[in-house]
Amino acid sequence: MRHDRSFPASRRAFLGAAVALPLLSVPSILRAAEPDLSGLQPMTGDIVPIGRAERAARVARAQALMRANNIGAVLIEPGASLVYFTGIQWHRSERLTAAILPAEGEACIVTPFFEEPSIRETLDVPGEVRVWQEDQNPLQLVAGFLKDRKLAGRTIGIEETLRYFAVDGLQHALPGVKLVSANPVVRGCRMIKTPSELALMQKATDITIAAYRWVHPRVEKGMTGHDVSALMDAATIKLGGEVEFSLVLIGEAAAYPHGSRTVHRVADGQIVLMDCGCNVQGYQSDVSRTFVFGAASKEQRLVWDQVHQGQQAAIKAAQVGAAAGSVDDAVRRLYESFGYGPGYKLPGLSHRTGHGIGLDGHEPVNLVHGEMTKLAPGMCFSDEPGIYLPGKFGVRLEDCFHMTESGPTWFSEPRVSIDDPV
Repeated sequence: MRHDRSFPASRRAFLGAAVALPLLSVPSILRAAEPDLSGLQPMTGDIVPIGRAERAARVARAQALMRANNIGAVLIEPGASLVYFTGIQWHRSERLTAAILPAEGEACIVTPFFEEPSIRETLDVPGEVRVWQEDQNPLQLVAGFLKDRKLAGRTIGIEETLRYFAVDGLQHALPGVKLVSANPVVRGCRMIKTPSELALMQKATDITIAAYRWVHPRVEKGMTGHDVSALMDAATIKLGGEVEFSLVLIGEAAAYPHGSRTVHRVADGQIVLMDCGCNVQGYQSDVSRTFVFGAASKEQRLVWDQVHQGQQAAIKAAQVGAAAGSVDDAVRRLYESFGYGPGYKLPGLSHRTGHGIGLDGHEPVNLVHGEMTKLAPGMCFSDEPGIYLPGKFGVRLEDCFHMTESGPTWFSEPRVSIDDPV
C-alpha cells in the first residue's frame, strides 16, 4: 500500500509531528547508525536500464492498439506514461509540455521554447519538438501537429491523468475534435510488463527486503515511527534504491491503514507495522511487514496468522484468466469465516486486497470487488489483505507478485511466522 509520489515527504512529516520531542532526534539516530550503514553496499551494479529498442517497441505496440481502437493519436502529459513511451523525465506545471503519439509516424513533443534543451536530454525515441513562446497557446501547436499529420478529423485519445485545461484547450483549438479515453492504448501497454521491467522491479524489491533486514534489529524502545522511517530510508539509499515512501505505524496507529496524528512510541508488546518501498530506474517496490517489539500476545499472533492466510488465499485465487475482483472476493470469504466484515466493514479489511504496480506505485487495475479485468501474464500486483481492529492494532503483510503463463510469481516471499517477521 502506498500513495502518489508527492506524498512521501509529507507523510514522514505527518507521522513525525509530535507533541513532545522524540527521545532521540532523527539526525542523532542516523549518526549512531553510520558505522552499521558502512557495512551496506549498493545492490544496483548489475541493473540494465530500459533501452531505446524497448521504448521503440512500446511505441509500436501503442500504435497497433491505436489502429485497433480507431484512435488517431494519443496526448500525454509528464508523468509515468510520458517516461514509459518517450523516456522524458519532466514535471508538470502551468506551462504545458506534452507528447503526441500518432497512430503512424514519429511522435511530437510540445514544450516551452526555453525548455527544449532540457527536454531533449531525456527524449529517447525519434520525434520532433515543437516549441511555444510565453505569449502563445501551446494547444494551438498540438492542433497544428494533428492537422499537419491529417489527424484533425480522427478520434484523439486522452491519457487518463491529462489535466482539464489541456483537454479544454484542445477542444477550443480544434473545434469538433472527438476525444476519447486512451486507456485501451496506454493501459494495454503499461499493464503488461516485459522481462526488463520485471527485473528492475525485482531489484527494487530486493533492496527493500535487504533494508528491512537491516532495520528490524535496530528498532529500539522509545523510537517513534519517524525515527524508524529514517533508518529505513538511510538503508534504502545506501543499498542503491531511491526512496519512495516509508510508513511506520506503532501500536493503535496500526489499526488505521495510513496512520494517526497521535505520536506512538515503540514499547514492549507493541505492534510495529512498516509499509515501505523504493524505486530502481523508476520501477517500484511495495512491501509491508508487521512485527511485535518484545513478546506477542495471543490476539496479536492470531490476527497475524489470519492475515497470512489471507495473503495465501489471494495468491491462490490469482490465476490467469480470473477476474481481478475475484482475488479480493476470495479473501473476504475467508475473513468473513473468521468473523470479520462483512465486506469492507471493520473490524476486518477496509481496503482492497491489492493494486497494480510498476512505474507508478498504484497502477490499474486493482484487486477489488467488482473489477472484471482478466489477469494475464505480465501483470503485477500487491497482495496486502490486512486486518484492522480500531482502537487496538492492525496487521498488514504485503508482498507483490507478477503473473506468468503458469500463475503468479512472488517478487518477495511472504513471511510465515510472527516470530520471523522480516
